[in-house]
Amino acid sequence: MSAFEMNFDGLVGPTHNYGGLSYGNVASQSNSQAGSNPKEAAKQGLAKMKALMDMGFQQGVLAPQERPNVAVLRSLGFTGTDAQVIEKAAKDAMPLLVASCSASSMWTANACTVSPSADTADGRVHFTAANLNCKFHRSIEHPTTSRVLGAMFANEQHFVHHAALPAVGQFGDEGAANHTRFCKGYGDAGVEFFVFGRSAFDGRFPAPQRYPARQTLEASQAVARLHGLSDDGVVYAQQNPAVIDQGVFHNDVIAVGNGEVLFYHQDAFLDTDKVLAELGDKLARRGGNLQAICVPREAVSVEDAVKSYLFNSQLLSRADGGMLLIVPEECRNNANVWNYLQRLTASGGPIKDVQVFDLKQSMQNGGGPACLRLRVALKEQELAAVNPGVIMTASLYDTLNLWVDTHYRDRLSESDLADPQLLNECRTALDELTQILKLGAVYPFQLA
Repeated sequence: MSAFEMNFDGLVGPTHNYGGLSYGNVASQSNSQAGSNPKEAAKQGLAKMKALMDMGFQQGVLAPQERPNVAVLRSLGFTGTDAQVIEKAAKDAMPLLVASCSASSMWTANACTVSPSADTADGRVHFTAANLNCKFHRSIEHPTTSRVLGAMFANEQHFVHHAALPAVGQFGDEGAANHTRFCKGYGDAGVEFFVFGRSAFDGRFPAPQRYPARQTLEASQAVARLHGLSDDGVVYAQQNPAVIDQGVFHNDVIAVGNGEVLFYHQDAFLDTDKVLAELGDKLARRGGNLQAICVPREAVSVEDAVKSYLFNSQLLSRADGGMLLIVPEECRNNANVWNYLQRLTASGGPIKDVQVFDLKQSMQNGGGPACLRLRVALKEQELAAVNPGVIMTASLYDTLNLWVDTHYRDRLSESDLADPQLLNECRTALDELTQILKLGAVYPFQLA
């Protein structure tokens, strides 16, 4: 039976702005208060989706969230009509309004953790929405994320949806940004690799000193239990706290994996040799052969990795057996990184080619190619059960581009977030989008 890996990219929302909300994310903080271009951001993301579809990869789209999130502002004590709530928040607590307008759901690697049916006890694909409780502006995403995922993967014969973990520090969960799966083939039983930054209860694990570690060991273990994963199909590894303090806020900023290949920086993990040995042993029991490609710090520093987002890339399996690395333009603009990539593709290893994409609008807010996509391995009958409205086609690409042209602004500053018309624009756009993607009612304004 054939199996595929689909990438569901987040569609950038109409309120895309540079609020500088993500402490520990160097790009987010560096570009705080700069003017954004939501229309360009959405089109850059759509162009990548279309290009990968044209290359023969299975590609889907994940809808953005309703913003501003007026319900959250009401829960914080702002009252009146929707317009009055926004006006009062802008006057009395602008940071809260900015947070309620964040378009961060575009980074769908944080939407949830996914375990394919080949790994789970009940033979179904499992999704657990991420609570993202380290950051206020992201912690408000998971209710809508769960509804959207439920509308995309609605067939209970094939798909299981779990609510987000308890929204407390002990169970901080950032989704697939700290989760990778290794396998011989997408339909074969694999090894799920959970990377955590700290433990809530076990003092043996050192914590970073400058920036917060967002993913806990306990959250990763809970997700593995919910998904019915066997102990011999799971590996837990701690992210190096020293690189978290250098701006590596998720594992997907310092490592990426696909199939039997792990592409990682020398300083990515603690106890690297032990981690690789366990991964290799467990994958071998499932018929696979781990190929670990280590990028030495002498070739690419952690600073260069963070600036270029070399590892926040998509590693994709081509039909000819080789692998393709999708990187942002910033990799080509960094001499150390680009020189390394030229040597890598000429080395005869599994990564045969590098494709560069302009994702500047997302990159300036701290998210690259890997942040923008959620990976879902599906067997043929499971793929057939996915809502067809969210699967990218040439026609859908044209429709979504026209939709963006119709509804998106080409410039947005912090002061624009106080315009109540922005909320009306967003709701009008999203109401039309749910019809385009055949999602039904998933947004709070549609459910009221």
